[in-house]
Amino acid sequence: MGYPTFKEAFHVWLKVALYSFGGPAGQIAVMHKYIVEEKKWLGENRFLHALNYCMLLPGPEAQQLATYIGWLMHKTRGGLMAGGLFVLPGFLSILLLSILYALWKDLTFVQGIFYGIKPAVLAVVVGAVIKIGKRALKNEVMLGIAVLAFIAIFFFKISFPYIVIAAGLLGYFGGRIWEEKFYVIKGHTDKTGSEEGLIDSTIQSEKPKLSKILRVALFWLALWLLPVAGLLLWLGSENVFTQEALFFSQSAIVTFGGAYSVLAYISQKAVETYAWVQPGEMLDGLGMAETTPGPLIQVVQFVGFMGAFRNAGTLDPILAGVLASVLVTWVTYLPSFLFIFTGAPYIEYLRGNKSLSTVLSGITAAVVGVILNLGIWFSLHTLFSKVDEVQAGPLHLPLPVWNTVEWGAVFITLAALFFSFRLKWDMLRTIGVCIVLGLIFKFFIL
Repeated sequence: MGYPTFKEAFHVWLKVALYSFGGPAGQIAVMHKYIVEEKKWLGENRFLHALNYCMLLPGPEAQQLATYIGWLMHKTRGGLMAGGLFVLPGFLSILLLSILYALWKDLTFVQGIFYGIKPAVLAVVVGAVIKIGKRALKNEVMLGIAVLAFIAIFFFKISFPYIVIAAGLLGYFGGRIWEEKFYVIKGHTDKTGSEEGLIDSTIQSEKPKLSKILRVALFWLALWLLPVAGLLLWLGSENVFTQEALFFSQSAIVTFGGAYSVLAYISQKAVETYAWVQPGEMLDGLGMAETTPGPLIQVVQFVGFMGAFRNAGTLDPILAGVLASVLVTWVTYLPSFLFIFTGAPYIEYLRGNKSLSTVLSGITAAVVGVILNLGIWFSLHTLFSKVDEVQAGPLHLPLPVWNTVEWGAVFITLAALFFSFRLKWDMLRTIGVCIVLGLIFKFFIL
């Protein structure tokens, strides 16, 4: 088995993109399955090293991880292919669903599709959380960090960046005091026999040239910001396209912790300030993002579409929505390519540094707790139509209203878990059957 060709990589990245359901946990698990377990292109340690860097960045970590690994394999063109393909199926899916939603959202057929998809994705997320946890929590210290991170974000609403900083500091100082417990994610093959991937030994980790990195940074900054500046000069600051370009450029660099962490911020602005979407529609958009391939942050495409659809001016509303979808997707993902193509060379150069590795090990453990929080949040809002929150000082406790339990969703969730874990069905087959179940419930039972 030789070094993977660009064509071979294309087919694998396309498969990864098509199967990347269930949010970051599910997407990272899918990537790990194909890249590390099946193809053995990367070793476990290198995969986790890349993942840790992406977890530090604002924006969609799974898409950034795909870009990073694509860059490792085939440099810039590989990163563009992997990162671009990762977004494309979700973009097309949400574009079609947005059109469907804008024109026919009250139809029972559309409601049935969403009713079946959400529980299916919940089963995918459960499996992914288990896989990620087994891979990252190598000892009781890492498990403790994950538990603390979960408590911090789930019960105390501590912002994800603070959790990352705390976990990184804990990893740094803990590694100096108790190295064997914190030096979990190692930069190179070690005495424990951790296998290298097929391309690991071929990757050259030379010190990056500052002049080259600056040129790369300027190029991607120009691609990102020049269209935004052009819209501002051409259409003015009050036009919906300009407002969306500016707002989603800003949100792209504050989305630490994934879509959920920025959802409240986007919802407030999109509903109250700009009136792009109506109250409650953000959860419908999130449902689209949860149940289609690609990053959860793709929910911004739905918001952009609806905003332009409702403020189309002289344009056809559907055409305005499509143009806004392209614009919002562009300004959301361009920063990710900027971060990877400028930062990855330095991260690879420092890969053997023990202090960096212990920092990233602590962050990885914390991220497991954060992903668990996302899974539970999604579970509550899938299985119950109403979830209240009790607050006592800094403590927040979400409490489902038990008489609002969605028994249909419970049944479909159990069926999806059975299909996934007992029958070992793949994700697309599971989701397809759950859509049929959702339609049955909406048309004949509920």
